[in-house]
Amino acid sequence: MKIFNTLSKRKEEFVPLEPGKVRMYVCGPTVYNYIHIGNARPMIVFDTVRRYFEYKGYEVNYVSNFTDVDDKIIKKAMEEGVDSEVISERYIEECKKDMAGMNVRPATTHPKATQEIPGMLEMIQTLIDKGHAYVAKDGTVYFQVSSFREYGKLSHKNLDEMMSGFREIKVTGEDNKENPSDFVLWKPKKEGEPSWSSPWCEGRPGWHIECSVMSKRYLGEQIDIHAGGEDLIFPHHENEIAQSEAANGKPFANYWMHNAFLNIDNRKMSKSLGNFFTVREISEKYDLQVLRFFMLSAHYRSPLNFSAELMEAAKSGLERILTAVDRLKDASETARDRELNARELAAADEAKALVAKYEAAMDDDFNTADAIAALFELVKLSNSTLTGTDAKKFVADMRETIEKLCDVLGITTERKTESLEDAVEALIAERQAARKARNFARADEIRSQLSDMGIILEDTREGVKWKRA
Repeated sequence: MKIFNTLSKRKEEFVPLEPGKVRMYVCGPTVYNYIHIGNARPMIVFDTVRRYFEYKGYEVNYVSNFTDVDDKIIKKAMEEGVDSEVISERYIEECKKDMAGMNVRPATTHPKATQEIPGMLEMIQTLIDKGHAYVAKDGTVYFQVSSFREYGKLSHKNLDEMMSGFREIKVTGEDNKENPSDFVLWKPKKEGEPSWSSPWCEGRPGWHIECSVMSKRYLGEQIDIHAGGEDLIFPHHENEIAQSEAANGKPFANYWMHNAFLNIDNRKMSKSLGNFFTVREISEKYDLQVLRFFMLSAHYRSPLNFSAELMEAAKSGLERILTAVDRLKDASETARDRELNARELAAADEAKALVAKYEAAMDDDFNTADAIAALFELVKLSNSTLTGTDAKKFVADMRETIEKLCDVLGITTERKTESLEDAVEALIAERQAARKARNFARADEIRSQLSDMGIILEDTREGVKWKRA
């Protein structure tokens, strides 16, 4: 298995710190509102990475935090006239609902920043004692970037780029820095903000320190994989490395994984531009399984463009898979317990080859796009072979194989309410609408899709009828 490591900028063979086990930390959301589809991409991507490790037999300790103390949370609380905890707890629960809708498994541990303050105080003091941090006259504690010689090794940025990044996150009190590139570990409280006692001042932690502390507490001083969106490479993950390695005296994470941005209609998704959607908004139009399938249709390191057309394509693709499983379920009710014939044995061998193709794609830096292509080939094989077979073993093995590979992708093959008949009727209605709108390309595409599903259409005086091949 090979993983593209942001640290080395190349694919590397995965070798765990402990045989058969994976320690994995993924940066979670800041909980001040409903999560948007940009938040959803790393959740889905790294949940799939976790699932594939488990499929391969690894025991995965998966930690993903909730940042529940932050300027945005405090601002929201002040607007509503409530405590910050009310806001963070509300949106943690809403986030969990959206995660469940996307079939993102709960992490082994979901730590909250406000529950890890003692660990943060301890690490900050260690950094001060080792000469990597200093206390300003107002009680702010800064990490001294010049004390960590390898600073910049993850982002591969020059000093000017680093300075630009720090200017973007400048906070009150930073005028007391010894060097403009130094960053905040602890800052004094402001009126109306949550705060905690510390040896330096009454205040609260900087953003970066929380992940270093949580990762150490729940995974140890060294971990296998640290992951998140590419926007976190600098300064957040760069600062995590500096803090953790300066405090612990050893490498922090062996592999750094980052997913690319999600664009909206070919423009970078941005709240400031107003071109973003929450997961909750998407759920009003699509089953969130469609959103998940869409997210995995491209390699995680490739920018992904969100559009209605691409979501419809993902919906159709997912339908092909679900319908194939429906056919196998129906076939199992009348299948006979007999030996496989030559045609079925050949198909079974071809299915094994396609599973190997799927695994090869996933072993190559979790290439879900190519894995899905192999899954579609398996679906086509299932549909074509199922026409004319009633062998119980073939039907059962094919269904188990497809469902297992879907589970790695987090795709649930059990429909919530819709039956095979409902799905076919919906596609026929869509085809009729496409023909009426003279969108013959889409009409032909649906006919082809129905054919792949083993459905034959017949035009009659009473309208379009269908039957299984």
